[in-house]
Amino acid sequence: MNFLAHIYLSGDDELLTIGNFVADGIRGHNYKIYPEKVQAGILLHRAIDTFTDAHPIFRQSTKRLHKNYGHYSGVIVDIIYDHFLAKNWKEYSNIPLANFVDEFYNTLNKNFEILPKRFKHLTPIMIEGNWLLSYATIDGIQLVLNGMNNRTKGKSKMNEATNELKEFYTEFEEEFTAFFKELQSFASTKRNDIEKQFKI
Repeated sequence: MNFLAHIYLSGDDELLTIGNFVADGIRGHNYKIYPEKVQAGILLHRAIDTFTDAHPIFRQSTKRLHKNYGHYSGVIVDIIYDHFLAKNWKEYSNIPLANFVDEFYNTLNKNFEILPKRFKHLTPIMIEGNWLLSYATIDGIQLVLNGMNNRTKGKSKMNEATNELKEFYTEFEEEFTAFFKELQSFASTKRNDIEKQFKI
């Protein structure tokens, strides 16, 4: 899953949410240098990714893209699924998406010093471009995919994936809806287990 889903699935704890957000920038056991709640968020992120990558519905979505995008297909589906979470946000939260996003940006700024170097660079760019809110539109997703393609120096051609998103929009949305229901249940249980493990 991409940024918005990881943040949403973190619950209400600010540091746990930050851990879930920054986890991709932290390798191996390096997570242990962070406060325990951040560690908990990193472990939750890793569990969510493992569950997602192995799930048959997620694999069904990636299979649709594999011919054109190869091993980048999973990254693209992560972004596409965040689109449907943002687009259908009212079905998942009573807090308006704009308010939820603003609160998260405030959390990042308040805890800026503990962010890994990569995310200290990323955070101001994300906030200025209001990435998380932009996920709700196809134009916003196009900007995200453009950026991802630039980071691969054009090799991934991810910028072209909005073509498949538009062509198979209904199929992707149905897959997301079915998958995310299962992911919510998994993440809630896993978060409780990790919180017990850390006694937080």
